[in-house]
Amino acid sequence: MTGRFARRRQEVGVATQDKGATALLVTDPRNIAYLTGFRGSGGAVLVESDGEAVLCTDSRYELQVVEQAPDVGHVISREYVAGVLGRRRGPADAPLAIEADDLTLTAVAGLRRALAGVGGDDAQIIETSGLVEQVRRTKDDDELAVIERACGVADRAWTHLLTSGLIAVGRSEREVAADLEHAMRRAGSDGVAFDTIVASGPNGALPHHVPGERVLSDGDLVVIDFGAMVDGYASDCTRTVALGQAPGRLIEAYDVVLRAQLAGVEAVRPGIACSDLDAVSRGIIDSAGFGEFFGHSLGHGVGLDVHEAPAVSTRSTSTLSSGDVITVEPGIYLPDLGGIRIEDTVAVIDGDGGTSLTTTSKAFSVL
Repeated sequence: MTGRFARRRQEVGVATQDKGATALLVTDPRNIAYLTGFRGSGGAVLVESDGEAVLCTDSRYELQVVEQAPDVGHVISREYVAGVLGRRRGPADAPLAIEADDLTLTAVAGLRRALAGVGGDDAQIIETSGLVEQVRRTKDDDELAVIERACGVADRAWTHLLTSGLIAVGRSEREVAADLEHAMRRAGSDGVAFDTIVASGPNGALPHHVPGERVLSDGDLVVIDFGAMVDGYASDCTRTVALGQAPGRLIEAYDVVLRAQLAGVEAVRPGIACSDLDAVSRGIIDSAGFGEFFGHSLGHGVGLDVHEAPAVSTRSTSTLSSGDVITVEPGIYLPDLGGIRIEDTVAVIDGDGGTSLTTTSKAFSVL
């Protein structure tokens, strides 16, 4: 085996063996893509403890799987789990690890039937959580380059929104969200990384507000949280802008959030505890008297999922390492008045500390 996909499977094989299993059944589509390169919507992969693997998908992807995953064995069948179990090299009744977070009770029942069909009635099923995701956490150079491209797409779309006057009094939140998503498509996105947030005026106090028919008004702050998907990888960015003269309390809060965000990005480096990084930004907000209005964590990992390891929060037990990609996104949310959030996607790199991959201006901007 050669190449980055093989190296990933070998790491997963070692982790599987550490769990007491001889093979791992992978059913999460993003993990399948990570381990094989195959991006179809249906399939399963069996990774043996030495990293060898077989992938089963159906006839819709018969040509695609050969192109995208040439270095693994292929089975074409609608019975994904039975297809890979039938190609297992070890004893059918040897312990089998599964992705417990992905399989429903119905799917587990199907797995047991498939095991019985290959003589593995007595096989021990070992539930694992986050086994592949932990390997996914450290991004290689190719992954970092793709995430940087996804951030560039988001940056270009945001710039287009600003220069085209599409965030303006009289337009609805839903219209602004649609225009931003269209701009990301035109800039090279394969789709959105998550549902775009456009929260205007008092709606800005809701961190995960769903864009609606509220019309943007003079004096609003508008919180816009968006991300692009490029070649399977996500970006994540939030900017907050003003329409006309915003209330003084919100302008004060914006300055605090900006200082907290810049300090957080500056503190990113390999070896810092994620809880300590959270404390850097949170301490600035607390000291300014806004602590009760910052309820969420400072950030999270970004990769194939827009939310993945490591968590950057007060409760996190993780420490940043080179190859991590995280967000730094402090916010202040004032009920019935509005909110501010500023967010960048940041790569953790040896020697450089934290490098922001989203690069548009964060200075207070009045449109």
